[in-house]
Parts: sequence; C-alpha cells; structure tokens
Amino acid sequence: MKKLTGLFQWFDNHIFKILLTGFIFLIPLLPKLPIRLVDYTYIGFRFEDIYIAVFFIIFLFQLMRKKVKLQLKFLPYFLAFWLIVCISDYLATFVFKTTRIASLGLLHSMRRFEYMIIFFMASATVKTKEDFFYYMRLVFWTLFIVTIYGLGQKILGWPAVQTMNPEYAKGYILTLDANARISSTFAGHYDFAAYLVFLIPLTLGFFMGGKKFPYIILFALALLNLTLTASRVSYFSYIFSVLAFLIFMKKPKLLVTCIILTVAFTYLSGNLTKRINRTFQEKKVFVNKTTGQTDVAQKITADDLPAGNVNVQQVIKKGETTTMTQQDVNILKNQIQETIRKEGKKFTSEKEKQNYIDEMIKNYSVVTTVLPDISVATRLQVEWPRAIKAFLKYPIFGIGPSNLTEATDNDILRTLGEFGLTGFISFFLIIFMIGKFVFQKALKMKKNYKPLFYGLIFSIFGLLINATYIDVFEASKMAYTFWTILGIYVGFLAWEKTNMIYEKK
Repeated sequence: MKKLTGLFQWFDNHIFKILLTGFIFLIPLLPKLPIRLVDYTYIGFRFEDIYIAVFFIIFLFQLMRKKVKLQLKFLPYFLAFWLIVCISDYLATFVFKTTRIASLGLLHSMRRFEYMIIFFMASATVKTKEDFFYYMRLVFWTLFIVTIYGLGQKILGWPAVQTMNPEYAKGYILTLDANARISSTFAGHYDFAAYLVFLIPLTLGFFMGGKKFPYIILFALALLNLTLTASRVSYFSYIFSVLAFLIFMKKPKLLVTCIILTVAFTYLSGNLTKRINRTFQEKKVFVNKTTGQTDVAQKITADDLPAGNVNVQQVIKKGETTTMTQQDVNILKNQIQETIRKEGKKFTSEKEKQNYIDEMIKNYSVVTTVLPDISVATRLQVEWPRAIKAFLKYPIFGIGPSNLTEATDNDILRTLGEFGLTGFISFFLIIFMIGKFVFQKALKMKKNYKPLFYGLIFSIFGLLINATYIDVFEASKMAYTFWTILGIYVGFLAWEKTNMIYEKK
C-alpha cells in the first residue's frame, strides 16, 4: 500500500513534466491525420487537440491545488489580446454580419486561445535550471528526428501527410516525387521551413554556449532540410536572422562556416535556386487590342513555377512592344484553340476554324515585361489587398476571425484584417514584451549563457520576417512550438533561483 501511495505521489508531482515532455515530442512528430474535419473548412480535429485539452484541465486542477504557479508577468497582455479576439468575433457575427457561419468564427477564436495557452502551461513547469536544459534537449532531439525524416522523404520516399488543399487535408498518405518540396512530419513545406527558421538560431546559440559538436551537426541537418523545402521566404529569413545573430555575437569563424554550408547546400538544391530565379520572370504577354484580354506566353509544367496573372494596363505601360515571332504565333494559336475548346465553340469545317484563329491572331500584339511568379502574384493581387481592404473598412476590431478565408499568407496583414489595429498591437506587443524581457535578462548573464538567450531573440526575428509571407502563427505545429519554447524560456528566467547564471556585481 505504501508503494502504491508513493507511486501515486510521484506521479502527482511529475504529471505536468510528463505531459509537457510528451507534448514537445508529439506536436512536431505526429502527422496531421484528422479525427474529424470541420465543415466548410479543411481544418480538422486531431489527436493533439484532445491532448492539449486534457493537459489544460490538469493544469487548472494543479493550479487550484497550488502544485504549479501561474506566470503572471505577461498574463495581462495575453488577456488583452484574447478579449479583443472575442470582441472582434462578436462584432463580426452580430453587428457587422461579416461572419457567415458563427461556429466557424468561434472555432478560429478558440484556436488562438488553444495555441497560446501552452505558454503558461510550459512556463509553470520549469522550476529549476535542470528543467530548462531538459526541455531544450527534448526540443533538439525532436528537431533531429524531424530532419532525419525530412531527408528520408527526399532520398527514400518516406510518406507525407499534408493539408495544403482540402483534398489532402482528409488525411491521405502521400509519396513525394523527385521534384516535390519536403515537408517532413509537417502539414506542408512552408510550415516545416518556418519551424527550421525558428530553431536554427537556437541551435547555434546552444553550440556557442557549450561548444558541443553535435549542435553543429544538427545545424547542418536543419539547414539542408531548409534548402530542400525550397521555401524562398524562409531561406531569406534564415539568412537575415543567422547573419545578424553571428555578427551580433562577434563570431567570424562560425559565420564563415555557416556561409560555406549555406552556399554548398543552396547549390545542391536545384529546386530552391530555380524558385529564386523564377520569382520575377521576363515574359511575353499577348494583348488583345480589341478586348484588352491578356495571355502570358508560357508552357506550364509540373516542376516549373508559372508567371502570375497580370493587369493589362500595367503590362502595356511597363512593357515593351516587340515583333511576334513564329514561336509566339504557335503558342498563341495553341492558347486560342484551348479557349475555343473550353467555350465549346463550333465550326462547320477545319478551314473555318483555322480562318477564325488566324483572324484572332491579327488582333493581338506582343508586349515583353517582367512578371512575378504565380505565388507572389496571388499575394499581391488577391490575398494582401483583401486583408488591407478589410482593415480599412473595419480598422479598430477588424473583419473578424475566419473572415479572410483559410490563408492570407502574411501574418502581419492577417492580424490587421481580422482583428484590426487593437488586435495587431495587442498580439505583437506580447511578442515584443517577451523578447524585451529575455534580452534584458541576457545582458546581465555570464558569458556562456548569453548565446542561449540571444539566440531566442534572433529566432523570433527570423520568424517575424517569415510571417510577412506565411501565416506562421496560425500553423498549428509552428504555433504550438513557438509558444511552448517561449514559455520554457520565460518560466526559467522568472524563476527566483536563477541568480547563478548572472554576472556578479
């Protein structure tokens, strides 16, 4: 009976540590297989939702029993943001009537709470210096497993589960082809790349803090995986954050090493270099002089990134009119034939059809201009203007959660559009205040501890750059990881017995 009581007491004292340990491994490693998809979306309820619900209930129970302490320092900032989310959802649903499905707005509001509450649960668990290093070792072990799996996808054809479109979100097990960008255990290559951008400066920080060779190996694995995702914005976010970090830390040798590895891996990743080179493309555009219709002269293939749609006035204004070559005529003829097929236009004979095509070709002129690829064009012409328009119409509390569709591909504009200026300020104020807190603490630390905490500052910096092109704070695996690590750091720094890591005055 005593053994059973002792076992129960041990379990009661360590349940929170066990749950956070499982959470750190679970979130990056568990494929996003849905238990049930949410109607009208490709969001799914998954095992991690159940896990964090149980985790949260136990957190409240232990909090009431005073077995854990709530981190109060940043609580007002979180409460302010959550309150604004609720106000925004209420106004959008009942006042502005911008929310078409009330339950969907509520779901998106709850997700904001779900992703961020882990900050307090993680910070409550760190009670000693050993706890801090224990959890961060788990983070790095998870990063190691994720990167090995990413290489397995590329080399050995290991399966992927993605949510890049509604059909994939149903939980299909995919095998990536030779031209595909790896996603490892994440829902897509963008999410995986953002995760790597966030953890790479931390990896370098821990290497500088202890000069342990495995961290350089881990850095190399993470960088190789980053280039294989072929995510351009994440690649440049990594470059800016790591260069700034190493220059700030005055580590010229490590900087040179990182540059050499970056150049080598970039050269090996033909997919990444091709996408960078195709970001802006010189293209010939066929302009119908009668209707103003434009068609881009291009052949779209599975492994190529096509140019985006264009505005005819901008093409004519910025472009340069050129003579139509025979190749241009052939391309235009094929495009006209495709239009005829789609419209179902009928002809009495093949000769009549060819005469019609020849007459159509005479109405076209060719303009040479520089166009963004379809990824950039979609953001510039559709997603970002939609968010800006929503912000300008509802500047205080925004258009409401869920009302900018599933993605805006810019977390800055998404926050402005969905929650207005109040939501934007309150959300990014949380990140700023946490960053400021960590930075001020790092200034006073002993030399070997400084890189560990400065690394977090530059990790946040890299992720914020990434957020200008991707919705990183709504991607569940990335959001959970972000707030968990911030909670671990703040929990450690707020612990009253951390004086041993600071310089003596």
